[in-house]
Amino acid sequence: MNKSNFKENTRYTITWRTADGKLRPANIYVYKLFETAMIARMTDKSGFLYKIGYDDIIKIVHEKAVDKENQYGIPAAVLDEKIWKDRTMMERYSSSSHMGK
Repeated sequence: MNKSNFKENTRYTITWRTADGKLRPANIYVYKLFETAMIARMTDKSGFLYKIGYDDIIKIVHEKAVDKENQYGIPAAVLDEKIWKDRTMMERYSSSSHMGK
């Protein structure tokens, strides 16, 4: 996979290769796309943000764009590529303003 296979503010169901080499299903919300990786939140787990390399994604099972009013908001500084240079995970709560949170 590569950057062109993904869009920001979109939910995906994917098959990905974890750090231990196992293939796992995952539901993600993509916040930001970089050249070799993306910043995404696992929607079926805790509020952690992950840096996921495109090479680690084996298959896209489902894709669903998120309406503007339901998009999760995170400050741009948190999604800056310099912040993620030496980081693979970050705990960060986010929600949609439409959801009242």
